[in-house]
Amino acid sequence: MAELATIARPYAEALFQASANDREATGQWLDALASVAGSPQLLDFAANPKVSDQQVLDVITGVAKVQLPVHAQNFLRTVVENGRLAALPEIAAQYRALCNAQGGSRDAIVFSAFPISGDALAGIGAALEKRFGRRLNLQVQEDPSLIGGIRVVVGDEVLDTSVKARLEQMKAALTA
Repeated sequence: MAELATIARPYAEALFQASANDREATGQWLDALASVAGSPQLLDFAANPKVSDQQVLDVITGVAKVQLPVHAQNFLRTVVENGRLAALPEIAAQYRALCNAQGGSRDAIVFSAFPISGDALAGIGAALEKRFGRRLNLQVQEDPSLIGGIRVVVGDEVLDTSVKARLEQMKAALTA
């Protein structure tokens, strides 16, 4: 994976510099393209020597279902022509990291066993921002295996207050 990160860095930095006026919109279309480019079927299709770059571009833009501005189309064309389609999800991740670093925030994923209401999420967000000492961009994902509680991942930091984690701690203590 370090190789993909190395390949993706110049693309992410160039896109970050070029999108100074509209980073939010750039992030939206880039995330849409990255989710499509992460598909193994698309990567297999693009690797086929009988398939032209234009056919790959047509498939990606058709599946992504986002209106791409001209500069986005040029960016995608450059990525495809240089054979860097597999790096597109990493480019998007590095682009988000650059935007977050400029804004002083981090992405955080909150795993919960149950859906979280907007008010509860706002309260959790405030507590987490205090705990981690920075502004967080929260995303919620349901994970019924947690049984209850939440598990928060911020970069390489993890805060696990789930019932599942507590049960595993009790199991380890009893078997030790």
